[in-house]
Amino acid sequence: MHGEYKVPGGKLVVVDLEVENGAIARFRLAGDFFLEPDTALDDINAAVTGLPVETDATAIAAAVRQALPDGAQLLGFTPDAVGTAVRRALVTAPGWRDFDWEIVHDQAVSPRMNLALDEVLTARVGEGRRRPTLRIWEWDQSAVVIGSFQSYRNEVDPEGAARHGFDVVRRISGGGAMMMAAGQIITYSLYVPASLVAGMTFADSYAFLDDWVLQALRSLGIDAVYQPLNDIASPTGKIGGAAQKRLANGGVLHHATLSYDIDGQTMTEVLRIGREKLSDKGTTSAAKRVDPLRSQTGLSRAEIIERFKDTFRSLTGAEDGAVATDELADAEALVESKFATEAWLQRVP
Repeated sequence: MHGEYKVPGGKLVVVDLEVENGAIARFRLAGDFFLEPDTALDDINAAVTGLPVETDATAIAAAVRQALPDGAQLLGFTPDAVGTAVRRALVTAPGWRDFDWEIVHDQAVSPRMNLALDEVLTARVGEGRRRPTLRIWEWDQSAVVIGSFQSYRNEVDPEGAARHGFDVVRRISGGGAMMMAAGQIITYSLYVPASLVAGMTFADSYAFLDDWVLQALRSLGIDAVYQPLNDIASPTGKIGGAAQKRLANGGVLHHATLSYDIDGQTMTEVLRIGREKLSDKGTTSAAKRVDPLRSQTGLSRAEIIERFKDTFRSLTGAEDGAVATDELADAEALVESKFATEAWLQRVP
């Protein structure tokens, strides 16, 4: 069996192994990483050989960590990356290039339609009725999008939202609120089959699915990094965050919002951003938490989006596509039955 895992911002980890009597046999680690001393490679191979095939990624990483000699240096990879690569080998997980990808960047729709499309297209991919897809959002109304489990009254100031012309809607994924003002952010969604992230921990899948956008940002001169669990940042501040939802049919939704030119003062008047949330960010101002892409690149929002699409094409071979008529119809119906209802918005009062 063969498994590969590209460490976000790091190196490629490759494993080859066999299975005998329910255990890993003849395990070999390889890759373009750096490791000192050389003999540590043999220690890692010995640590994984003999482990039961049911061993999860965390336990594999622990075995590797325990086997490393004192002072060992792992550059470009970690014991956790070895664990992930092993699990992907054991489940024969595919890579990005093993799928036929589509990029969708259609005209603007309402925030509620964007949320409904996320659910519809994720379900279609899970059912095998749509190719795995990257969709760039465009919208024609400003809105605050709160996470599936957030309290409406704790997150949003209704008076401030109304004063600044922001509707309030709720998405199907968890995570925090995002303020979607026209022209101020870049939001994308990935609709992928669960097999793409097979063998990964939930946390690892965030880093894996956002790695392509880190590469795009770096190509624009931004020293972008992934910060667990779900943030994308640069040395000067947070750029954006991601969220996920996994459907029972095997479809995975991964979407992220990046700040292009956000108005920090408006944010403080629309969102109820508490001291506790800010305390772990090392700042007392919500405005300082956001590092707009415009200030770091000098490019228009459209130019940055084109670089994102070009980078994704180069890594996946994706073709341009569009939301189908029946998919739009399903999304419109879902807006009426779910996303536009007070019951959905107030599911967590």
